[in-house]
Amino acid sequence: MSQTVFAPWNDPDVKPLIQFKNVTKRFGDFIAIDNQSFDIYAQEFFALLGPSGCGKTTMMRMLAGFEKPTEGTILLAGQDIAPIPPNKRAVNMMFQSYALFPHLSVWDNIAFGLKRDRMATDAIAARVEEMLKLTRLEKFAKRKPHQISGGQRQRVALARSLAKAPKLLLLDEPLGALDAKLRQDTQFELMDIQEKTGTTFVIVTHDQEEAMTVASRVAVMDHGRIIQADTPARIYEMPNCVYVADFIGDVTIIEGRATKSGDGYDIAYAEGQPTLRATTDKSFENGQTCHLAIRPEKVTITAERPEGAANAVQGKILDIAYLGNLSTYHVELPTGQIIKSQIANTRRLSRRNFTWEDTVWLSWTETAGVLLEG
Repeated sequence: MSQTVFAPWNDPDVKPLIQFKNVTKRFGDFIAIDNQSFDIYAQEFFALLGPSGCGKTTMMRMLAGFEKPTEGTILLAGQDIAPIPPNKRAVNMMFQSYALFPHLSVWDNIAFGLKRDRMATDAIAARVEEMLKLTRLEKFAKRKPHQISGGQRQRVALARSLAKAPKLLLLDEPLGALDAKLRQDTQFELMDIQEKTGTTFVIVTHDQEEAMTVASRVAVMDHGRIIQADTPARIYEMPNCVYVADFIGDVTIIEGRATKSGDGYDIAYAEGQPTLRATTDKSFENGQTCHLAIRPEKVTITAERPEGAANAVQGKILDIAYLGNLSTYHVELPTGQIIKSQIANTRRLSRRNFTWEDTVWLSWTETAGVLLEG
């Protein structure tokens, strides 16, 4: 198998499967989607991520056909989908509640849409068997939904949604009803099924970890706009603004003023504190307000002042979050600024070096932080 990287969004010759062109959606005076243009490509697993009320569900409902854009156009495979009713679109939606028919067996639930489309009986049987195999439900075909677990019901809903071979499958908070361990397992199953079928998946979630795990690209939304749409790695390592840096993962954000120095900037952030240092390809005016975003795993914690560190600050341990494999130290500087440092717990608890109230040094390199505009 060739190791070509799946990144159709970087290839100008690849036509997107879905195109939002200047789409606005209003409900009365409320603007749910604010003049958005973006593309989703065939075989992508695309995540719409954001807090409640950011517009992600409205975006999905427009794709499904339950809402129409107030302005702008949505194209699916080059065709304007606004005039096409939901049941005639090459789009299927899997709801958070799964919406299975309680009186029908797993087999009949999966076959339901195919029967309604008057598919030939033997073709239905072949397709249902294929879907049962794909979702590993062969043993449960004769059972009713109440006789199987939540995770299995989720797979029945997925099999039913995929049975009609849609070009696009919409998943609305699909794992919301599952417990943490099952969610994690199911995330990998979803990715596996998406890869095997080659169907384009668009998932709506407010769970950043879920979006970062399953998606080829994540669109971070706020107030009806996509703030940044990119691969999970780039969103985490190269957020384009404070909102995205803060929304994804754990982060410390230090506000300061930038002054050009060599190939980077010195950041003055508090009276009497040493300036911090960061390199960036963005340009800042001298004295411009900036924000330095630093991920806790990039901050080293030591008892002694580290030699030759680009950034070194001293503070007192205020809190320790013990997460089993990791510990996150919340260290308060004399200015009141709190910086987080995360280290892997490779030693037993009794051998740990630091505890509450200890005075420690924190250090990081000049490339560790991301410098963002004010």
